[in-house]
Amino acid sequence: MIPALNEARNLREVFGRLPVDAEIILVDGNSTDDTVRLARELRPDVVVVRQTRYGKGNAMACGFAVASGDIVVTLDADGSADPAEIPSFVAALVQGADFVKGTRFAHRGGSNDITLLRTLGNLFFCHLVNLLFHRRFTDLCYGYNAFRRDCLPMLGLMPGETDGIRRHGDGFEIETLITLRATKACLRVTEVGSFEHKRLHGASNLNAGRDGMRVLRTILVEWSENLTARSRNRARWDGMLLSSPGQPVSTIVSQRRPGDLPHGRRRTTGATEYA
Repeated sequence: MIPALNEARNLREVFGRLPVDAEIILVDGNSTDDTVRLARELRPDVVVVRQTRYGKGNAMACGFAVASGDIVVTLDADGSADPAEIPSFVAALVQGADFVKGTRFAHRGGSNDITLLRTLGNLFFCHLVNLLFHRRFTDLCYGYNAFRRDCLPMLGLMPGETDGIRRHGDGFEIETLITLRATKACLRVTEVGSFEHKRLHGASNLNAGRDGMRVLRTILVEWSENLTARSRNRARWDGMLLSSPGQPVSTIVSQRRPGDLPHGRRRTTGATEYA
């Protein structure tokens, strides 16, 4: 799944390295160049989706809505992500992960594109998330990810209505958002090292200051919602136990317990693994 906005000059090389048997979904952000035409020329089987609003997050939500494969891989159209790394992401899923994050700050990871400001910002956000959510993430703002499609409902991303109103998660904060929601859903999250290359052509639409503030807001909003949900669940369980003093606890427990995965496996809640 590839979000793109005026990336025609990069598509030939990016598409040339994609798996020939994969479903390719290109989400166009109303490009004014030949992005869509060239995509269809390079891959006649490409699925082209027009996003409903603006921003990378909304583009990804629109792409997720039409994905049909068992595994969804997200990467940028600027050539910074190497499609040759896709097998390592898929391998981590086959080994038991539900959500695989690319990281530039672990073994086999790196970048020749990230600036010092963005590096420091990412480091701060990682420390904040690890403190608030009790995790050990090393990279939150990288767009190379893979996950099982049956996890999509737990991420809570919808294309929404076509209008000019930007909503929570519509921008570059999307990588942080889906990582936090996968964490809150008790999915098994794994990081794999990935090398970020310089974009092939053109300039990035990322604004470090503006988008950094959106990432910070996303972290605080998701943390607040997580606390509220946990408080409600605790109150609900306390109420159920108090209202049924003579009933065995095993008969009160719901069928889907925290940590149950959509495909029927179990994991230890709160664990984070690294490949």
